[in-house]
Amino acid sequence: MSRFQVLSDAQWSMIADMLPRPTGRKGRPFADARTMVEAIIYRYRTGIAWRDLPEVFGPWQTVWTWHRRMAADGTWDRVLERLTAAADEAGQIDWTVSVDSTIARAHQHATNVSRHTGAGSNYTNQQAQPQGLPQGQPDRPAPEPPDHALGRSRGGLSTKIHQLVDGRGLPLVVLLSPGQAGDSPMLLPLLQQLKVGRRLGRPRTRPDALCGDKAYSSRAIRKHLRARGITAHIPEPEDQKGHRLRRGSAGGRPPNFDPNAYRGRNVVERRYCHIKQWRGIATRYDKHALTYRAAVVLNAVIAWTAHLSDMP
Repeated sequence: MSRFQVLSDAQWSMIADMLPRPTGRKGRPFADARTMVEAIIYRYRTGIAWRDLPEVFGPWQTVWTWHRRMAADGTWDRVLERLTAAADEAGQIDWTVSVDSTIARAHQHATNVSRHTGAGSNYTNQQAQPQGLPQGQPDRPAPEPPDHALGRSRGGLSTKIHQLVDGRGLPLVVLLSPGQAGDSPMLLPLLQQLKVGRRLGRPRTRPDALCGDKAYSSRAIRKHLRARGITAHIPEPEDQKGHRLRRGSAGGRPPNFDPNAYRGRNVVERRYCHIKQWRGIATRYDKHALTYRAAVVLNAVIAWTAHLSDMP
């Protein structure tokens, strides 16, 4: 396997039939899907500019067009849905999930775009309409948040990646928010997006337990998890503990907390270490949240294919 190739034959076989194919119409030759995907991976893995892609991948404009259109029509989201469904059928999903976020500093090339701040909306690609990738058709992008998931925090303009991962650290849900946004308000949207399909019956949307750090400790979150029968492994911050004790019996009982189960939360931290091996994700160069999030989901797809291909 060369340095220009990441996907093994086994990994490629899991996703090949969900990627764009030739339509049979006359026109320019249809680009090789595997070459295009490897080119997209190479670009984000190295963090180079699109126009600096090696000639082995062909014209960089073609690679960019493939990435933009597959981001717009939600291709990688559908691939991830299929892989998680296959993993669940094989019993390969640990339903003790963990949640956390990480900051990605925005490069100056990503910030020279008009932003309408104040929207405060998280970004997901679930509203995108399915679309193929025949050559020559106009691009119909998915909705783009008005702030492009860019916000100003102490470190400057940045984006937050929020992920819900299973007990092995494999991603189930990916959302973006501006860098200054808090972690706690993003938990309920993450849980709402959790849908793992099944061959029979409805998709599974409820994990057995959830591990999160002190940022996710709030009455609203604990009430929501209790109502859905999800065990919470979330430590209580000192200020909340002090406030509860000062209220005496009116403060209620301390929340249940299992420190041994909470140790498993480190899988989400390790997941972010793997993600940031891709320099194009560790630093955001994309102007639009649409294309940046697609790269994060593509990274999740590769993680799942690697895991499933290693199964006996």
